[in-house]
Amino acid sequence: MNIKKIKNLGELIASGYQPKSIKEEIRQNLIIKLKKNEPTFSGIVGYEDTVIPDVERALLSKHNILFLGLRGQAKTRMARQMIELLDEYIPSIAGSEINDDPINPVSKYGQEEIATHGDETAIHWIHRSERYGEKLATPDVSVADLIGDIDPIKAANLKLSFADERVLHYGIIPRSNRGIFVINELPDLQARIQVALFNILEEGDVQIRGFKLRLPLDILFIFTANPEDYTNRGSIVTPLKDRIESQILTHYPKSLENALEITGQEAEISDEQKATVKVSDLVKRLIEQIAFEARSSEFVDKKSGVSARLTISAYENAVSSAERRAIINNEKQTQIWMSDLVGIIPSITGKIELVYEGEQEGPYQVAMNLVDKAIRSQFIQYFPNPDQLKKRRDPDSNRERKPSQEEKMVDNPYRSITSWFDKGNNLNMSFNTSDKDKIVSLYKVDGLHALVKKYFPQSNELQAALLMEFVLHGLASFSLISKKIFENKVEFKDLVGSMMNFTEKDFEFDEEA
Repeated sequence: MNIKKIKNLGELIASGYQPKSIKEEIRQNLIIKLKKNEPTFSGIVGYEDTVIPDVERALLSKHNILFLGLRGQAKTRMARQMIELLDEYIPSIAGSEINDDPINPVSKYGQEEIATHGDETAIHWIHRSERYGEKLATPDVSVADLIGDIDPIKAANLKLSFADERVLHYGIIPRSNRGIFVINELPDLQARIQVALFNILEEGDVQIRGFKLRLPLDILFIFTANPEDYTNRGSIVTPLKDRIESQILTHYPKSLENALEITGQEAEISDEQKATVKVSDLVKRLIEQIAFEARSSEFVDKKSGVSARLTISAYENAVSSAERRAIINNEKQTQIWMSDLVGIIPSITGKIELVYEGEQEGPYQVAMNLVDKAIRSQFIQYFPNPDQLKKRRDPDSNRERKPSQEEKMVDNPYRSITSWFDKGNNLNMSFNTSDKDKIVSLYKVDGLHALVKKYFPQSNELQAALLMEFVLHGLASFSLISKKIFENKVEFKDLVGSMMNFTEKDFEFDEEA
């Protein structure tokens, strides 16, 4: 039977309809999904063994939920997906502002409709997408916004006194009756507003001005909060927090693979960009590594967190940087080069909060340092660790020692590359240079191509060239060669020469001193 064909209360009762609370409704639908081994939350990566089981347990227990975690940890996204656990349609008394259940109406309007029309009371069917309410908590949110208030215009139009319940204008919470209601950033709500939520969570009561209302609202409450808010802006008042049965801690991706999957899923790359720009796994990992480095950086405020939106924005910017270069050079296809990572700096500076030391360094320099650390961390996943070439362990004493000159000559795979720079050679590469010119420049460095082919013999020309550029940036991050970034180019040269390259002005003295 098509339930939407039911138009009045009599037909609804005849169909055998049995009302149930929203928490029971979600519980039953969740049980069905679990029995079928279906995913309860789609597109949520990295929470399979942590957050999602906690949420499932809370919903099976019919609990209201508080998601506690730093920004960009999919708290609101999980809340929004809970509508998929609702029945597709539920019946409501037509015209009811608070989605009255036809079998058990709670508003005066709903009760009067049934008293007047009986089995002929009109029924309206509500889709689950309409049973979701969300409010961002801000200091200016009032009780009237959430709960409701007296509407003097309605009183005048209906010629009713303010003592009549029909003059009430319901707020967003009563209007979310028989649905899911989410309050984001709960600590930002003023304490007196939080107090107004007590009775709703405990008894389902709604108190508006002096009205003695008894509206047992049927709502699943989901709250989100950032631990930073407890000290910086506000707090959750203890009695309210005590009435939120399950507090679930969220977290950032714990592995690079999870982070890669999230960015690949969320980044908005057009088909045109995909056809023009090829992205290597190396570049993807470097971008994700930047976020991991930022979360452990002494310059970044850990309480504020580093959102997954950083890497998503950075990935989009990297693709656009390569696309722009291809357009300038009239190239039909290109790839993201290491030099294109300069284009992701705006994505980093806009997504991190700096501590005092970071402010002293400056956001641009902190961002560049994070990129450099990411290169350093990933470099040893592809090539031998240069630091291990600097130290050896004495087999007799098991103590670290400096390698001998003979050991350096035999074991150092980077020797020919650093020697080329030691001879006074340098390499300048413009950020807007064509792929062809970039490859030609990279081949100028002695031993660079041979090193890449030694460790990646199956790489094609473009892959090898990217790895060659990666080696230069990697050696610079380990202080084996010098790297300087200018407005439109990057310059590589020998480390000692760049440190000793003083001009005459460096030795000029102030004659008046």
